[in-house]
Amino acid sequence: MSTNSIFNSISDPIPTLRRDLQVIPIQENGSSYLYFHDERGYATPDLALQQQVGTLLNLIDGQQSIEDLESYLGDDVTKEDLLDFIQFLDKNRLLASDHLEHHAKEIETNYEHSSVHESVTAGASYPADPEQLTDYLDQAFSEQRIDPIENAKALYAPHIDPRVALDSYVKAFAPIRNLNPKRVVILATSHYAGLYPEHYKEEPFILVDKDFELPLGSVKRDQKSINKLRDSGQKFGITTHDRAHRMEHSIELHLLFLSYLWDHDFSIVPFLTRGLDDLYYMEDGHLGKQLNNFSTLLNQEFGNDGDTFFLISGDLAHFGKKFGDQSAASTMFDEVEGFDEQFLDYGSANKKEEMLNLMQSNMDSYRICGFPPLYTFLQSMPDLRGSVLSYDLWDQQERDSAVTFGSILYS
Repeated sequence: MSTNSIFNSISDPIPTLRRDLQVIPIQENGSSYLYFHDERGYATPDLALQQQVGTLLNLIDGQQSIEDLESYLGDDVTKEDLLDFIQFLDKNRLLASDHLEHHAKEIETNYEHSSVHESVTAGASYPADPEQLTDYLDQAFSEQRIDPIENAKALYAPHIDPRVALDSYVKAFAPIRNLNPKRVVILATSHYAGLYPEHYKEEPFILVDKDFELPLGSVKRDQKSINKLRDSGQKFGITTHDRAHRMEHSIELHLLFLSYLWDHDFSIVPFLTRGLDDLYYMEDGHLGKQLNNFSTLLNQEFGNDGDTFFLISGDLAHFGKKFGDQSAASTMFDEVEGFDEQFLDYGSANKKEEMLNLMQSNMDSYRICGFPPLYTFLQSMPDLRGSVLSYDLWDQQERDSAVTFGSILYS
């Protein structure tokens, strides 16, 4: 990428530090650092600076120039030194600058024009090497004796990091290892649609028109079905603008296990579902009508097709200080477990009205990320019933936070 857009002025206002970055204090080898986490993936990964720079970063407010900050510099720091530091920040995409804007546009455009989604979890959440990955999964599935079933229509399962929930994935996916559907329709949580409200405010269902490249092989999309769905009309709330999927893990983690368990050829129709918060206030509003239309469409196209299986990807509660609660997660375990139990019971019994009432009762204060895809599925397939396979909790004690997750099999 050209460096012509890098900030290069003593007198112009310095672009402010990006407000969408998470700046996390960390300790390493007795030293204090500021770690920059960018959920959009624009910034240089794993970048940390000494904590002392925090004072200077606080002065970069989008109004001050290097000349304006000269009085804050020590005797051994020149304006040229400060410019070098600002350019370092800009080159690593930490500033809300022209350089960031150009970089972001290039990244997003390249992804949107690509026909392939490259894994964002391989090598981080599990081995990227196919042989190592097979051994890793062989061991996990051999440690639990779970009988496979011969018939099922859908599975609701987590998308949490396998490093903390591999046993739960085995409990969820082992029963379906003998199934051989030709098509899998996926309804998954979108964690990033909220970053792009201009694209998804009016279109809650994001149809991902890409093949998925995973360590154990490529999973192909069902192009015929996708073409038909993309042309269905705005009243269904469907978009193929898949920018929200570039950094997403909620679909590919399910496909990881299918690619391991299934040897037969199958194709996918993958959807992300953004938040359905509007339903808490008005069930029959614009979003409610889109949901009804979309659910009816899914049922008509795939509900009675014996060659189609549904995957629903979602976790349960996110609570504790990391997620904005005042209390530590450990003080909330009993109340959250009670809520989750009701949520899973309503999900397995296909009681969508009761599930919505439950979510409305506390305005999703536990941040149930699996609600949008699961509620959409229940509305699409109202006659199905299921059974709860698992329920688990990841206790992040060091951050006073926790995440719960479970699975339901519909057969």
